[in-house]
Amino acid sequence: MPLFGKPKYTTVNISKRAKKTDIPSGLWHKCGDCGHIIHNKEFDESLKVCAKCNYHFVIGCRERVNILLDESSFREFDKDMKPVDVLSFKGPKSYKDKIKEDSAATGLNDAVISGDGLIDGKKVVIIVTDSRFIMGTLGSVMGEKITRAAERAMEKKLPLIIVSGSGGGARMYEGMLSLMQMAKTSGILMKLNKSRLPYISVLTNPTMAGVMASFASLGDIIIAEPKALIGFTGPRVIEQTLRQRLPEGFQTSEFLLAHGLIDMIVSRKDMRATLSRLLGYFA
Repeated sequence: MPLFGKPKYTTVNISKRAKKTDIPSGLWHKCGDCGHIIHNKEFDESLKVCAKCNYHFVIGCRERVNILLDESSFREFDKDMKPVDVLSFKGPKSYKDKIKEDSAATGLNDAVISGDGLIDGKKVVIIVTDSRFIMGTLGSVMGEKITRAAERAMEKKLPLIIVSGSGGGARMYEGMLSLMQMAKTSGILMKLNKSRLPYISVLTNPTMAGVMASFASLGDIIIAEPKALIGFTGPRVIEQTLRQRLPEGFQTSEFLLAHGLIDMIVSRKDMRATLSRLLGYFA
């Protein structure tokens, strides 16, 4: 009978078992603050802001322009300007190699773009730095682009907006030339102020060191995104130097608002509307 003809045990050939389908990579992002997992669609729809803890991810300068300005209104200035390795800097990686590497990764010639455009029909001159290119450091190209953009704002009698994101301050690949840009950008913004034209400074994560010690802190109105790291020297260096614990939340946007260094904290999704409203007040 078939009942007695069956083998005692049923064996399974594991090697022929269908493999578990792998989840494709690149579909999710992990929040750097709370660890929340965010799907790409949600990530893009939220303008790269964590819905759980409101952590604002770093975004590129062109993406920032698309968020802030009216569609297709941006006209870029000095787009072909590139840094020069005047010191023939040598280190673990040469300055020329670093420029080439970051240019390939970001599609930028330097850590800044500048131009004019419209925010709800209101014309502005705008400068946006990009921390993906040598940490958004201030070098000769950035200093020159800021200066030229401010001069155009004065010539056309337009408000100026600078969106800053620099984790590295002055670009030491350029030595003293980079430090000179702190004075250069501060000087042109003083001229803009004397022309009675508004300058709005927007600080993003991170805005530190020479950038924060010059043009980023000189706005008539200073706005920051939530939870941005803002300061001169990083908190770990300060703690090691002072040998004492710093206050909770030290150098965050929230801490600096409470202590009067900035004027307001605005979420990325509300930044465009806030800038439009402020421009309306100035007009």
